Amino acid sequence: MVEMDASGPSARIDKWLWAIRIFKTRNQAADACRLNQVTILGQPVKPSRLVRAGDLVEVEKDAVKRVLQVNDVLEKRVGAKQVADYVEDLTSDEAWEKARSAREQMRQNRVYQGEEGGRPSKRDRRQMDAFESQEMDG
Repeated sequence: MVEMDASGPSARIDKWLWAIRIFKTRNQAADACRLNQVTILGQPVKPSRLVRAGDLVEVEKDAVKRVLQVNDVLEKRVGAKQVADYVEDLTSDEAWEKARSAREQMRQNRVYQGEEGGRPSKRDRRQMDAFESQEMDG
C-alpha cells in the first residue's frame, strides 16, 4: 500500500527496490538493508524506511555501488520496460567498468575443471608442469 503524507506518496524501501527489479525477492532487498548495503543521504536504512520521489538511494550489489534517483514510488513489481518511469540510474561509468573488470578477474581465476571436471588427469598435469617450467625459463 502506497502511503500518503504531507510530503507526498511513499513506500517501504525494501518493497520499492524489489518492485523496480534491483533485487529478485523482497527478502533479498530487506537483507541488503540490514547489511547496510542500502543508504539514503549517506545513512544506512532499515527495510521499513519510507522512500519518496526525489530521494537518492545508493545500493551496493555485485561489486557495484548503484546510485538511483526515485522518480515515483510503487509497491507492485513492474515489467522491466516500465522501470524507467519509476527510477533514474545515476551510477557512474567508472563504477560499471570497475565491476566489469572484477567479474572478468573472477572468471579468469576459476578453479581448473579439465575436460571431465574435478581433478586434472595425469596428462593434464604434465601439460601444466611443462607450461609452468616454460614461464620460469623465459
